[in-house]
Amino acid sequence: MKPADLALLTVVCLVWALNLVITRWTLSDAGVQPIFFAAVRLGLVWVCLAPFFLPPPRQLGIMFLIAMGMGALQFGLLFLGLAGSSASAAAVIGQLGVPITTLFSIIFLGERIRWKRGLGIALSFAGVMIIAFEPEALDLSSGLAFLILACVVSSAASILMKRIDPMSALRLQSWIGFFSFPLLLGLSAVVETGQIEPFLSGDWRIWGSTAFAVLAVSIFGHGTFYSLIKRYDVTLISPLTLMTPVFGLGLGVLILGEPLSARLLIGAIVALSGVGLIMIRRNTQFPNASLADKIRP
Repeated sequence: MKPADLALLTVVCLVWALNLVITRWTLSDAGVQPIFFAAVRLGLVWVCLAPFFLPPPRQLGIMFLIAMGMGALQFGLLFLGLAGSSASAAAVIGQLGVPITTLFSIIFLGERIRWKRGLGIALSFAGVMIIAFEPEALDLSSGLAFLILACVVSSAASILMKRIDPMSALRLQSWIGFFSFPLLLGLSAVVETGQIEPFLSGDWRIWGSTAFAVLAVSIFGHGTFYSLIKRYDVTLISPLTLMTPVFGLGLGVLILGEPLSARLLIGAIVALSGVGLIMIRRNTQFPNASLADKIRP
């Protein structure tokens, strides 16, 4: 990989990691409602990417299901999870999309794996369980449960991508925003209160975090990343994206003051080792499986 492209990918991973920290602050400290924030973000993505919206995909029904998994459901669950857990844990648990997508590839696409990827899947889940389960109560915290569910629904939507005509990352995100925004806004109106007040408070940090999520993450981050995976082999790009959870752990500690416990550190090492094992071998039935959780709003 050219040094300039490696530097660009590093910036993209840093942007993704910083987004987790900023979103965590927005939901927990600034008091923004998670479902409403998901609606605002996806609605703005749709507006900003309007030039890429047409023509409509032929398989609108499948596109709707993909939008639910990669948009409304994923972001609703992700933001609910971030509101109740740390950005550091979310950075690691977000990588669970890689083994889950691989498992779905085995079940639905007939993918065959050998012992190395099987071990990687086992290590990934073991590491996440170390992080997610409270040993004192032998229970799974609700925030981390939402994060895991977000990985499941987005991975299921990734498999559906095999059944739709290829499209650019920006056009895909535009349609995800189009279908997701009204549903999330309606759900927020039913289950949340005081959604508008934080945005009317004049706090520039809330507006800044919203703009960062839309412009830096969805448009710059995913657009740049998509161009890179067109130029380089997936087995080269995939392992490098593990910079994202490493950056996320560090930024969560440095910016938010989150504790770096031994349990979190051990779980992260185990989980990311497993994800790395999966990423170094191409999925023959779904070649971009290990990257599927990256190209989304």
